[in-house]
Amino acid sequence: MSKLDQYIEAATRDSTRQSYRAAIEHFEVQWKGMLPATADGVARYLAEYADTLAVSTLRQRLAALAQWHNEQGFPDPTKAPIVRQAMRGIRALHPAQEKQARPLQLDELERVVGALDRAVGAARLGNDRAGELRNLRDKSLILLGFWRGFRSDELCRLRVEHVEAKAGEGISCFLGRTKGDRQNLGTTFKAPALTRLCPVDAYLDWIGAAQLTTGDVYRPIDRWGHVGEHGLHIDSIAPLLRALLGNGGLDGAKAYSGHSLRRGFANWAASNGWDVKSLMEYVGWRDVKSALKYLDASVSFAKDRMEHSMAGRLHELERS
Repeated sequence: MSKLDQYIEAATRDSTRQSYRAAIEHFEVQWKGMLPATADGVARYLAEYADTLAVSTLRQRLAALAQWHNEQGFPDPTKAPIVRQAMRGIRALHPAQEKQARPLQLDELERVVGALDRAVGAARLGNDRAGELRNLRDKSLILLGFWRGFRSDELCRLRVEHVEAKAGEGISCFLGRTKGDRQNLGTTFKAPALTRLCPVDAYLDWIGAAQLTTGDVYRPIDRWGHVGEHGLHIDSIAPLLRALLGNGGLDGAKAYSGHSLRRGFANWAASNGWDVKSLMEYVGWRDVKSALKYLDASVSFAKDRMEHSMAGRLHELERS
C-alpha cells in the first residue's frame, strides 16, 4: 500500500470501512449480484431484502454500493430514479420506528459500580490478579464513558499518552478523530473529578494497577492477568456493558448497548437543567437534531419544558 493509499484509507473510520466491505460482500456473494451494478439490479436487490432488512440497513447498503462505484470510476447506479422510487416505496410499506439504545440511569450506574467495587475487593482477597484488573478496567470504562458521553469507538481509541488525569481535579482526553470532527482536527474532552462515581480516580486506579504508560487505555485481559498489547474491539463494548449490567442486578440487560452510556449522560444532564447549547458543547454535537433526539428521550426534560410553557401561558392570561 502506497503512502497515498494509507492516507486515503485513514480518512474513513474503521467501522464504516468494515460495514461497507460487508455490504459489498452481501451484494456479490449472498445475492449473487454483479459489479459494476445496473440501476435495475440495485432496485431488485432492495426489493429482495425489503422484508428482512431495516430501512436504515438498506440505506447503508446503498451508500456502500455508491462508494464502490465512485472509487472504481463507474457511474453510480444508486442515484437512478428507479432506485430512489424503490426506496420511497419500501419506506411507505415498511415503516419502522427508529430503535434507540436504552439510556443508563444514574442509580443504575451506581449499582453497577458498587458491584464492581465489591468484585475488586473479593479478587484482592483471593489473590485473583485477572479479576482485579478486569473489574478495575470495567469500572473506569463505564464511568468515563458515562460522564464524558463517549461512543464505543471513542473508548476503544483512547490512548494513555493522550490522557491527562489528576486526582481531585479532572481528566482531559484527546481524540484525533471523532464522528462529528469531519476534518479530523482532533478534539479534547474534559471531565471533572467527582466526590463519588469519579471517572478520574477510576482511570488512575486502572492504569496504575495495569502499569500502563503508553498505548490503548482499555485492553483485553487473559485469565492469567496478562494485559493485552492492543485495545478492545468496538464490537466487544456492547456485550461487555450488558454483562456488567447483568452482574449489577439490572433487569433487561439486553436492551442496553454501547450507546447507552452516551444516552444515559444526556438523559441525566437534561433532567438536571442543562440546556441544549451547554450539552452540545460538552458532548461535542455539531447538529442540533442529534442533540434533541437525546434530550427528547428524557421524560422529565419534556415535562419541565411543558410545565414552563404552561406557566408562561398562565402568566399571560393573568396579565390580560
